[in-house]
This record gives sequence, C-alpha cells and structure tokens, in this order.
Amino acid sequence: MGIDPGTATTGWGVVDYINNQPKSIAWGNIETAKEDVTPQRLLLIYRALKEIIKTYNPQELAMEAVFFARNAKTAIKVGQAQGVMFMASQEYDKRVIEYSPATIKKILTGNGRAEKTDVQKAVRVVLGASVKSPKHKRTHFDNSADALAVAICHLVKLYGYEVC
Repeated sequence: MGIDPGTATTGWGVVDYINNQPKSIAWGNIETAKEDVTPQRLLLIYRALKEIIKTYNPQELAMEAVFFARNAKTAIKVGQAQGVMFMASQEYDKRVIEYSPATIKKILTGNGRAEKTDVQKAVRVVLGASVKSPKHKRTHFDNSADALAVAICHLVKLYGYEVC
C-alpha cells in the first residue's frame, strides 16, 4: 500500500503483485476540511487510515518521505500527518518504508526530476488506463496517483519489476 501524506489530502493506493505484474486493488483520498484544526484533521486521517488498513490488509506500507523545500510550515504539517500514519500502521503490525520523491520519480519515469504529470502517466501505463479520476467529479487524483506511484516503487524494490 502506498501513501502520499498530507493534512489536507492524503492519497492512498493498494497495489498487488500478481503474475509478475502490479495490479491496482483500490485507491482514494482522505480529505480533511480546511476549517478543522490540526488535531481534528490528524484524528480523521488516523481513523480513516486504520479503516483502510483493516479493509485491505496490506503486507507493508510505503510512504513518500517528507521533502523539505521552501515551506517549513508545510513540511511540519506533513510530518505530523506521517506520525499518525506510523501509529495506525503499528496498530496492525505493518512495516512502513519511506521513499524520497526523487527515488519514486526515477523508478517510475527514469527521471528523478520528472513532473507530476509524467508520474501520473507512468502510473496509468503500469496499472492501466482505468486508473484515473471519475468523470465529472472534481478530485485530487494527483494525490492518489502519487500514492499508487509509491506502491509501485515499493514493488520494484521488492520484486525487481521493471517499469521503464
């Protein structure tokens, strides 16, 4: 299971490895209301992630590591979200592996500095064209796609699957 952490939108994606090929099982977002205070948002993420882990019972969780760039405040909030994700995973004895954004991009596209759209295209190539936002619905598919990309990255590391 891959996770793209965030306090506003956390993407998640469950991928299995069947017949030497990654297969998407489920994906989605955990969205919190911007008017909620941080502790409320973190509690919602924690509860939702526990339910997802309970439902899909992934062997391991792979998470995009916090990338500290220009905005320290954002990095701290993402770190807080990661903390509750670690807690939820430990309640189910699930190991969590972190991958840097550059590693994920490199594995999926061959370029560690690839654009988000390139990563989304790679996810669709690997998992099939059906992996996309539902028509006529405003969603944050890029968060789900990032989570699926993290899951694919982890499968590559585990099984040596070739993406590009």
